[in-house]
Amino acid sequence: MKTYQLMFVIFIMAFLTQSCVSKKQYTELQTKYADLETRARELNGKYQESQQGLSGSSSRVKSLEEQIASERSNREALQRALDKCLKSSNQGNVNISKLVDEINASNKYIQHLVNTKNKSDSLNLVLTNNLTRSLSREELRDVDIQVLKGVVYISLADNMLYKSGSYEISDRADQTLSKIAKIIKDYKNYGVLIEGNTDNVPISQTNIRNNWDLSVLRASSVVQSLQTKYGVDPKRLTAGGRGEYNPVAPNSTEEGKSKNRRTQIIITPELDQFMELIDQAPENK
Repeated sequence: MKTYQLMFVIFIMAFLTQSCVSKKQYTELQTKYADLETRARELNGKYQESQQGLSGSSSRVKSLEEQIASERSNREALQRALDKCLKSSNQGNVNISKLVDEINASNKYIQHLVNTKNKSDSLNLVLTNNLTRSLSREELRDVDIQVLKGVVYISLADNMLYKSGSYEISDRADQTLSKIAKIIKDYKNYGVLIEGNTDNVPISQTNIRNNWDLSVLRASSVVQSLQTKYGVDPKRLTAGGRGEYNPVAPNSTEEGKSKNRRTQIIITPELDQFMELIDQAPENK
């Protein structure tokens, strides 16, 4: 604006110095001057608007630059997170693979246990069948054979095994014990526990203190008979007594008491001999 004013003043002064002007010319010059003033104000307004627009644009540019920097920072953070996730995923895949291997190993072990149990049950059935076939019908009345949880239980009634009111082996029991001893000797890797049991009626003999003593003495008699008469290795034999505290029937009846007065021969097979025993089962004699 100042530039335009200065030029106009110089023009007027130059014109006046050369010649005098008429009133009409002077009026025209004033009009032009007023127009120039208006134009200068308009240009100055536009200049101010342009400056304001430029300032706003600069602010927007700065804001955009900050947003771009922020987005770049976010992108880098996301990339780091993605890299970490991929690394964790790879490690997770390794862990999953390891877990699958452990599950497969566990399944194999479970199957091994199932097969082992099946072998145990089959082996016990072989032994039980061999023993059952060797006993007469009369003997089977006083002998109960069961397979429970992989163990063979041969339960012998006291009236068949012992003399009345005694722990001495009766002559009647010899034939039955000889057959049981044959089975035990044929299966050399079996452990054998002889377990005495009584009813709840107190013993009245002076040389036996209580039913504990009676149960152990009866078991010991069977062990010694198997060892001395039938040649069973004593290292394989164990004698034990449970007195009246392991009943299989109520002691409120005579029948129940009779069932509780028993001696059990408990045979535990060695499973590593299963296939050989199945293929070469001992002959009945």
